[in-house]
Amino acid sequence: MNRVCELFKITYPVVQGGMVWCSGWRLASTVSNAGGLGLIGAGSMHPEILQEHIRKCREATNKPFGVNVPLMYPQIETIMKILVEEKVQIVFTSAGNPKTWTKQLKDQGIKVAHVISSSKFAVKCEEAGVDAIVAEGFEAGGHNGREETTTLCLIPAVRRATSLPLLAAGGIGTGEAMSAAFALGAEGVQIGTRFALTKESSAHNNFKNYCLNLNEGDTKLLLKKLSPTRLVKSTFASTVEEAEARGASVEELRELLGKGRAKKGVFEGDLEEGELEIGQVAALFRKQESAAEALNEIIIGFRKTNALLYSFDI
Repeated sequence: MNRVCELFKITYPVVQGGMVWCSGWRLASTVSNAGGLGLIGAGSMHPEILQEHIRKCREATNKPFGVNVPLMYPQIETIMKILVEEKVQIVFTSAGNPKTWTKQLKDQGIKVAHVISSSKFAVKCEEAGVDAIVAEGFEAGGHNGREETTTLCLIPAVRRATSLPLLAAGGIGTGEAMSAAFALGAEGVQIGTRFALTKESSAHNNFKNYCLNLNEGDTKLLLKKLSPTRLVKSTFASTVEEAEARGASVEELRELLGKGRAKKGVFEGDLEEGELEIGQVAALFRKQESAAEALNEIIIGFRKTNALLYSFDI
C-alpha cells in the first residue's frame, strides 16, 4: 500500500497544490472527487471566506480534502481556530516553522504535512512530528526556497534525511515526471502549475491563457532579497529585474511590490502590472482542461512510464 494514499485515504498519491488565487473549493473538490487530494489555498482568503470555501467543498465532495496554510499568514490564530471548528482533517503548512502549530493541530486529530526546500528543514519537520513532508524544488512557481535546489537533487537528499512519507513538488506536471520522482524516493507528488491552469481554478482566464503559451525560459526567480518568487516574464517582472540589477534595497523592492500584486495578476488578469506566478513546467501545456482530465492523464502517464521502464533490463 502506498503510504501517502494510506495516510490521506485517497486513491492516487497526487495532491493539488493549495495555491493563492487559484485553489478554491471548486478546484479542490474536483481533484478529490477524481481520486487525488484537493487543497483549498488559505493564503489568499480572509477567515470568513476560507470558512465558506471549506463548507462548499464539503458539500461538493464526500472524499478527503485539506487546506494549505502559509504560516506567515497575518491572522494565523483565527485561521487555525476555523480549521478546528470546521473539523478539517488534513492541513498542509508552509513558509514557517512546523513546530509552531503541528502539535496543536495533531492534538485535534488533524493530519499535518509541511512544505520544505532542503533536507535540513526535513529533519526539523520530523522533529516537529509532522505526518508527511513535501519537498519542493527550484522549478516551482510562486514563493520558493532560498537554496535554489532542483527537484532532481532535492528528493534523494530529503529521502536520505528522513523516513517520513515524502511527496515531491516543483516541475512535476505529468505522469512521466511523477514516475521520475518515485524513482528518486518520493511516494507521492504535489502538483500546482498544471492544476492552476485548469477550468476549475479560480485564476483569471487572461492569466491561464497567457501561461498556456509560455516556452521554457519564460519564468525567472526574482525578489530574492524579499522572498524568492518565480515570476512569468511581464512588464512588472521586467521592472523588478531592472531594480534588482541596479542593487535596489529591500525597502525599495517592498514598495515596488506593494499590496495585491498577485491578486491583480493571477485573479484579476492584469498581465502588465500584476504579479504573475507560475512554475517552469507551464511550458509543457497548451490547452485548458478540467482538473479531473489532468489527473486522469497524469495517472495514465505514470502507469505507462512504469510499465515501459520496468519491462526491460540494461
